[in-house]
Amino acid sequence: MRRSRIAAFVSSVLLAVGATLTGALTAQASQLAATGGYVALGDSYSSGVGAGSYISSSGDCKRSTKAYPYLWAAANSPSSFTFAACSGARTDEVLASQLGGLSGSTGLVSISIGGNDAGFADVMTTCVTSSDSTCISRINTARAYVASTLPGKLDSVYSAISSKAPAARVVVLGYPRFYQLGTTCIGLSETKRKAINDASDYLDVTIAGRAAAHGFVFGDVRSTFTGHEICSGDSWLHSVNWLNIGESYHPTAAGQSGGYLPVLNAND
Repeated sequence: MRRSRIAAFVSSVLLAVGATLTGALTAQASQLAATGGYVALGDSYSSGVGAGSYISSSGDCKRSTKAYPYLWAAANSPSSFTFAACSGARTDEVLASQLGGLSGSTGLVSISIGGNDAGFADVMTTCVTSSDSTCISRINTARAYVASTLPGKLDSVYSAISSKAPAARVVVLGYPRFYQLGTTCIGLSETKRKAINDASDYLDVTIAGRAAAHGFVFGDVRSTFTGHEICSGDSWLHSVNWLNIGESYHPTAAGQSGGYLPVLNAND
């Protein structure tokens, strides 16, 4: 009995020390980001398409003041903030035009990328306008690309970030599941919704694996979006918006502040 009490005490002390160290490391990372500068890279999920309040000078990139990078910078006042994320960006565009703000003094980098490479927009268009079998066939094509080609594309981007910003903490943000299943929902069939969710999971697992291989942190937003998917009744994602088709299947302002920002905060 006495030994078990001692073991329990030691375990509790170790847990407390571990929690303290984790908190200290997180605080240290945030301080480094605030003093060393923050660079936000990536696609429309990072630029804030769907959130509104777009910065006029960003043009077709549609960078929003309600996007998680802008919100983080406003709350933490980094020494510099480069908001380079752009709607429609693929890995090649990141390499070609988004890395100019990185330097040896950069403290924090965030990025979401890979969805456009995998043909996200075409997948969703196909699934909205075609049969279950056609939708699943298009999804399977995208999954094959994610398995065979996307890892190398991600490696190229991640290696370039490490080369240009070797001291930075890099947080790679993933994508949410799009649909709540098992509910009555007008629009896509349950078969399509499940196949889209499964493909999103597959994409996230692939991205997480390559991020880890480069020593980066993967920010998984699927948990924060749980209960806020399309068909949930409290969605943080736009469904099909025929009046503004580009915002379809993108996070709302609530999705940026409630779904993405907390994940970046937890991993910065």
